[in-house]
Amino acid sequence: MPRPIEELRRVRLEKLENLKKAGINPFPNKFERKLSLKESRVSKLGSEIKTAGRITALRTHGALTFADLWDAEAKIQLLFKKDELSDEDYKNIESLDIGDFLGVVGELFKTNAGELTILVQKYTFLSKALRPLPEKWEGLKEKETRFRNRYLDLIANEQSRKTLTARSKIVSTTRRFLDELGFLEVETPVLQPVYGGAAAKPFTTHYEALEHDFYLRIADELYLKRLIIGGFEKVYEIGKDFRNEGIDSTHSPEFTQMECYQAYGDLYDMISLVEGLYKRMAKEIYAKTEITYQGKILDFGKSWERLPHAKAPKDEKGDIDGSKIWNPTFVVDWPLKTTVFAKVNRDNPMLVERFEPFAGGMELGNAYTELNDPLLQRRLLEEQKNPVDEDFLEAMEYGMPPMGGLGLGIDRLAMIFTDQSNIREVIAFPTLKPRQ
Repeated sequence: MPRPIEELRRVRLEKLENLKKAGINPFPNKFERKLSLKESRVSKLGSEIKTAGRITALRTHGALTFADLWDAEAKIQLLFKKDELSDEDYKNIESLDIGDFLGVVGELFKTNAGELTILVQKYTFLSKALRPLPEKWEGLKEKETRFRNRYLDLIANEQSRKTLTARSKIVSTTRRFLDELGFLEVETPVLQPVYGGAAAKPFTTHYEALEHDFYLRIADELYLKRLIIGGFEKVYEIGKDFRNEGIDSTHSPEFTQMECYQAYGDLYDMISLVEGLYKRMAKEIYAKTEITYQGKILDFGKSWERLPHAKAPKDEKGDIDGSKIWNPTFVVDWPLKTTVFAKVNRDNPMLVERFEPFAGGMELGNAYTELNDPLLQRRLLEEQKNPVDEDFLEAMEYGMPPMGGLGLGIDRLAMIFTDQSNIREVIAFPTLKPRQ
C-alpha cells in the first residue's frame, strides 16, 4: 500500500535537516552548467561533463547507485561509485530523492549494456524536493488534476510539454507572418471604461485610484481602430481577452486573441490573410499543408470553401453548428442584423460583409469590412442596445479610412495544430473552479 504523502514528506524533511547539519546548502544560488543533457549525450566518450537536471529515477545495486537525470530536452543515466566520490558525497547519496535537482561533474562512458552514462565524480544539491513526484502517466490521468497541477502534468506527461512548446511556436509564427506583411504589433488597454467590439458579458472591476468601475476587455477592436484613425495603416495585437461566459471544450473565459486591422482593405484581404496564415502554420509545424486533426485530414494548401450563412448548418437556436463544418471554410454573406460593426454588402443590402472561418468542427474567428460611417455606427449601436463608446465615436468623426478587420482565436489555432480537442490542453493554466 502506498505511503501517505505527508509521511513521505516528513522523511524528506529529515533528509533536508541532515544535509543542513552536514553544512550543505541544498538550495544554492547558482550552478555553472556547461552542457545541457542533449549536448552531453553527443559529447565525446571519456570527456568531462558538467551538467544539471532533475532526478527522475533511482536504483541501488550494492555499492552502485544509478539515477536518471532529466531536463527539458533529454535524459541521461548517472552512476555513483564509492571509489569515485569523496566520503561525504558518498554518504549523502542516501539523501537523494526522485524530484531533486542535481548538478553533476563526471566522465561520459557507455555501460556494458550500451547505456550512455555519466560516472559521477562530484555532485551538488540544487533543490531538495520535499514532495514525491507522480508516477509517469499513472499518477496524472485525471484531467482535472492535470490542469490544476499543471507543473506536475508537465513533469509526468511529455505530450503536455510538446503541446505547450508547439503553442509557443504557433504564436511566434503568427507574429512573424504579420510582421512580414507590414503589420505593426501594438498594445491596447486591458482595463477599459467602456467595453466593446463584441457581443459578450464582461468581467467588472473597480479602479480605486480613479474611483470608477472598469471592465476587462472583451475585444481589442475599438482601440486598434483608434490607431488606424491616428495614422497607422496596419496594426495587430496578440493578447488576453475576457468574457464572463461559459466554459466548455472550445471556450475559456480568459482566452488569447489576435486582432488585426488594415487600412484601405476589406474582408477579401482578410480572407487572403487567414488562408496565408494557416498555410504558413502547417508548413512551419508539419512541413506540409495537409495535416491530421482528430483522425481526419485538413488541407490548408487549397483555397478555403465559401459557404453562405443561409446555407450553413444551424443548431436548435438558429446559430451556426460549427461541429458540422470540417473542411477549411469561410461562412460568408451574413444577415444585416448580425453585427453593428460591418459594412453593408456591396451587392446585397440585406447582408453585411462578414465572414467566420471554420475548420475541424470549430469556429476560428471573425472578420468584417469595417463600418467607417460614424453616424450610422452610432445609430446601429443604439438600436441594438450595445455599449456606446462616445470617445470612439468622436474619434470616428475625425475620419476613419475603409479597412478590413480580423480576430482569430490563438487557443483554437493551437488546438488545430497540436491535434487537441479540448481548449484547456493548449492553455498552460486554464481557468478552473477554486478548490473548496
